[in-house]
Amino acid sequence: MTQEKKERVTVDIHNRSYTVVGDEESSTHVRLVASLVDQKMKDIQSANKHLDTASLAVLTALNTMNDYLKLKEDYARLLGSMNRKEDK
Repeated sequence: MTQEKKERVTVDIHNRSYTVVGDEESSTHVRLVASLVDQKMKDIQSANKHLDTASLAVLTALNTMNDYLKLKEDYARLLGSMNRKEDK
């Protein structure tokens, strides 16, 4: 049984440090993701200054998942369009 090397990356999100452990992503990728999450939290908080951290985190997750699902749907439509063109 082989043990894959786990990489630890420390990132700051919403003024807190988190250590992310993984074996597939590069540290650059993890830092980019953390930066995007931090920016999304700042954007949401600037429009909703009364939010506590937990509510802010949930809204950030909801917004991010909504963006992801829209992109996934767009991708599926694009693939369908490409497949229809290939069938013609």
